[in-house]
Amino acid sequence: MLYQKTTQSMIALFALLVAVTGAAQAETRAAKLANVTILATGGTIAGTGATSTTTVGYTAATVGVQNLIKAVPELAKVANVTGEQVFQIASENMSNEHWLTLAKRVNALLAQNNVDGIVITHGTDTLEETAYFLDLVVKSRKPVVLVGAMRPSTALSADGPINLYNSVMLAASPEAVGKGVLVAMNDQIQSARDVSKVNTSTPDSFRTSELGLLGYIQGGKPFFYRQSLRKHTTETEFDIGTLQSLPQVDIVYGYANMNPVALDAFVAAGAKGIIHAGVGDGSLASKVVPSLKAARAKGAVIVRASRVGQGILARNGEANDDELDFVAADTLNPQKARILLMLALTKTNSTKEIQRMFYTY
Repeated sequence: MLYQKTTQSMIALFALLVAVTGAAQAETRAAKLANVTILATGGTIAGTGATSTTTVGYTAATVGVQNLIKAVPELAKVANVTGEQVFQIASENMSNEHWLTLAKRVNALLAQNNVDGIVITHGTDTLEETAYFLDLVVKSRKPVVLVGAMRPSTALSADGPINLYNSVMLAASPEAVGKGVLVAMNDQIQSARDVSKVNTSTPDSFRTSELGLLGYIQGGKPFFYRQSLRKHTTETEFDIGTLQSLPQVDIVYGYANMNPVALDAFVAAGAKGIIHAGVGDGSLASKVVPSLKAARAKGAVIVRASRVGQGILARNGEANDDELDFVAADTLNPQKARILLMLALTKTNSTKEIQRMFYTY
């Protein structure tokens, strides 16, 4: 009887030691993992459809951040993850005010020693714009990764879970430090400055068509092959810490038989800057030139961009920018040129200085 009791006691002690050791090992593994905060803003990645085959016509921004995290339990293997619901909107409703709130929260979190990286879930319609805005105003070398989905969470082929897993892994990786704000979708790593949404609905909608992606995600690891040489994050001159609003900048789209009605309306409404998304190399229709000159005379800064989507916008090419006192957008598409001009106008009204910024960022 004494032998049996002794044996039982030894088994119980052994089980306790195993449990304590296992818990200690789990704590050690958790301590070695990076701390990643997911900031959720809504979008398709948090969307739901009427059926499992609904991939268009769904409702965006219905799933909360905690449920997004619970849906991907594998996240616990790559990082210590926490989540915050910053907004819950479809990204076509993203505003300047949303950007300022989000950027300030990102900077506050990254200033903490217990935060190693940030993932931002976002609707795809304006994801590239939010990414570029953050690329210009985040003041940390720690990784910031934007992620979305082209199909809602309820779809049979939902891409949100693997995109979220990859983005958290990327934000937790040392390889992503100092690379600027990144976009992680479809097993690819893209730079915030250069990536665009180029398809309405397919999972491979985010591409950097001409300059190329930064790398791939495979087997739970990031593989970088290049990086952008344009300045970003800690290297920029922009500080939104005390800003409550951004200057009004609007986009005028070029097309055959164009007229100046929209341009004149934007200027009358108080636009401080106009992005002219011209045809070809940013060509200006003769009907619109007088209104562009008048807008510049009133103090609005005019940036010539192109609706084409690729290539360098040649300064003094299709228009005499020196004579007109206009700015050339370089390789930025119209929507990203708008973001840079808004931030530039918080610093200066000098077109020479603003042109320098377009060649720097």
